[in-house]
Amino acid sequence: MKGVKPLILAGIVAASAAVHANDLDKVIDKSSEINISAAQSQTKIDKIADSMQGRLQQFKTLNKEIDGLAVYNAQLNKQLNNQIEEMESLNLSMDQVSIIERQITPLMMRMITGLEQFVSLDIPFLQDERAKRLASLKAMMDRADITSSEKFRRVLEAYQVEVDYGRTIEAYTSLLDVNGKEREVDFLRIGRLELIYLTRDGKHAGSYNTETKTFETLPDSTISQINKGLRIARKQLAPDMLTLPVHAAE
Repeated sequence: MKGVKPLILAGIVAASAAVHANDLDKVIDKSSEINISAAQSQTKIDKIADSMQGRLQQFKTLNKEIDGLAVYNAQLNKQLNNQIEEMESLNLSMDQVSIIERQITPLMMRMITGLEQFVSLDIPFLQDERAKRLASLKAMMDRADITSSEKFRRVLEAYQVEVDYGRTIEAYTSLLDVNGKEREVDFLRIGRLELIYLTRDGKHAGSYNTETKTFETLPDSTISQINKGLRIARKQLAPDMLTLPVHAAE
């Protein structure tokens, strides 16, 4: 019986060890499951964190875009208000233009009439050219396809041409009644101071007398100076002193 007790005790110890081993395996298995679950949970948490970070960045980006749009809309509102003011100003200007157009048309007609009277009283140079210019201005005033501003510009341009005549020297060829016979002559215009002619054969010369309104014959001694003046006007000679008779009006 003494030998039995140790065997029983050993059996109990072995049984107890087996129980503890089973429990330990269960604990280890359970711990592994927990670790796996924890790892899965951490992965989910990491994904959620990444997603939240991405959404946060997107939120910040959208806020910046909203701020930029707010600034852009504010600028557009300023531009819109400015355009509204410009439209109001243009409407007012258009009303004023209508008034000005009604006033400027009679003014241009008076200017053309005044220019026509001036040409008729002036020394008779380039008569055809100046008459055509006046006729063109008169015809222009009846046209509806030309704006008032363009009409006014052309009238002023015609005045400027007449002004320029008074400070230039010019040579041109035209027809003139010389001693009862129409002849081709060379005219020398010196500003509005003098209008002189010389026949193409170089034998007859004359100048316009502003008092008698007629051409008077000049002595043969002036012909060389007239030829010189014609060559200067045609830029065939450099400018130089001329000795010519003058019939300028007082």
